[in-house]
Amino acid sequence: MFDYHVHSDFSADSTTPMEKTIEKAIELGLEEVCFTDHIDYDYPDESIVFVFDLERYDEKIKELKAVYADSISIKKGVEIGIQPHLVKRYNDLLDDRVFDFIICSMHTSEQKDLHSGRFFNNRSVDQSYLAYYEELLYCVKNFKQYNVLGHIDLVKRYAKQNSTNDFHDILRQIFKEIIPEGKGIELNTSGIRYGLKNGMPSSDILRLYRECGGEILTLGSDSHVETTLAYDFKESLDMLKGHGFNYIATFNNGVPVFHNITKL
Repeated sequence: MFDYHVHSDFSADSTTPMEKTIEKAIELGLEEVCFTDHIDYDYPDESIVFVFDLERYDEKIKELKAVYADSISIKKGVEIGIQPHLVKRYNDLLDDRVFDFIICSMHTSEQKDLHSGRFFNNRSVDQSYLAYYEELLYCVKNFKQYNVLGHIDLVKRYAKQNSTNDFHDILRQIFKEIIPEGKGIELNTSGIRYGLKNGMPSSDILRLYRECGGEILTLGSDSHVETTLAYDFKESLDMLKGHGFNYIATFNNGVPVFHNITKL
């Protein structure tokens, strides 16, 4: 099994040393863990700065790869917080960096953070959802240096009420943009931890992705502490099989490697 969305104390919202997570991963019998610490330029909450020392990050992961070489595979990833005005800045950053795996996530919309609720003020929940997905569509049309989209329906986690609209029309546009380019999505199991009925994305969006021809899918816990590593993975794999998925992907220098779900 592989956990492909894990944070450490390199992320501003985690205090967990990488060693702690790796030891837990070994205890759980994981074959591979990919650290995907946050870079969110211009994050609108000034109390938190999602930037870290990339040279030290690289050195630390190389060091741990050597220490744990006989026990577990460790990959170097990153989770970037995309915003339309940051496309060039992220392209410049990633032109000079090598990662095994890059998650492209949208934690903000219209330069407003989601968690404070400001993004949802003075409009309906449907208008908020649509604004979020329209901005994501713009970003995937203009930014290409990533492997999967992270928690594609994250907006649901912070909305004050549910929408009756599935937004499949615009999600289909997003999938038709990314699938021919060899990009994928993740199933982020933290949604269940935060009180949603499903991980992110929800089952209907996973089915839509599969119907659109999507095959590249990673599984990540979005853990910020070692105790939530591989959270709900067994149940998630059973659900994915039920939706017609045959493989889970891992990555090596940006190239997907496919693993048969029935063998995990």
